[in-house]
Amino acid sequence: MAAKRIGILGAMPEEINGIVSLLKGRSEVIKGMRTYYIGTINDIEVVVVFSRWGKVASATTVTHLIVEFGITELIFTGVAGAISKDLNIGDIVIANSLVQHDLDARPIMKQFEIPLLGKTILYPSEKLFNIVVSSTNELIKNDGLANLFSLSECHAFSLFNQKVVVGQIASGDQFISSSIEKEKLLKVIPNVLCVEMEGAAVAQVCYEYNIPFVIIRTISDSANENSIIDFKEFTAKIASKLGVIIVQKLVNNLKNDFYH
Repeated sequence: MAAKRIGILGAMPEEINGIVSLLKGRSEVIKGMRTYYIGTINDIEVVVVFSRWGKVASATTVTHLIVEFGITELIFTGVAGAISKDLNIGDIVIANSLVQHDLDARPIMKQFEIPLLGKTILYPSEKLFNIVVSSTNELIKNDGLANLFSLSECHAFSLFNQKVVVGQIASGDQFISSSIEKEKLLKVIPNVLCVEMEGAAVAQVCYEYNIPFVIIRTISDSANENSIIDFKEFTAKIASKLGVIIVQKLVNNLKNDFYH
């Protein structure tokens, strides 16, 4: 049985910096314009890397993690824009399913269907998913997030009563930034909670290589013209801290589990 090695992807450089700082015995490997940080967290081998933006870039990165670094499971943390009106800034969304909202090969096949796979929706490993949901809920329940941010940060980014939500995430090479775009997306994917640019592509690669994966997103904006929060500032000050504490908790709970 191969040793456990967890791949950790971040959608922004700011999102992986804190996680990289957790690594013990850290080394670096540069391949394909990407820097892979290798080390251990809680005595588990991990490889951390910035996915780069978009479906092609993130799919390339996770393929490297699988083929060249031999990861046995994949955790992707990042930010996303809210599509559901029930989501607030700072809420944490864990994907129970993912769809590529810009994939459309009609009339050859139905909308969103992945060529050759015959699938429109991809799902995370049930066991890994359940541990992630449990780990993240523990943080919320035990006020693990309460002291992460100052009062001024909470007011600046409207961080109050953060919650963990499970549901569908849509991915595409398009930055959704208007109410019209949101409504169009909801008409064709009515159950979608949030939107980003990488998760479903990463899920496809993991599915094809039989690698358990989970996608965790922090809501950074409302994906419309009314968004007033500085995206990069939110990522650096809020999402990065959330990513670190979630990964710490998750790796601790994963220590004695294996998925193959």
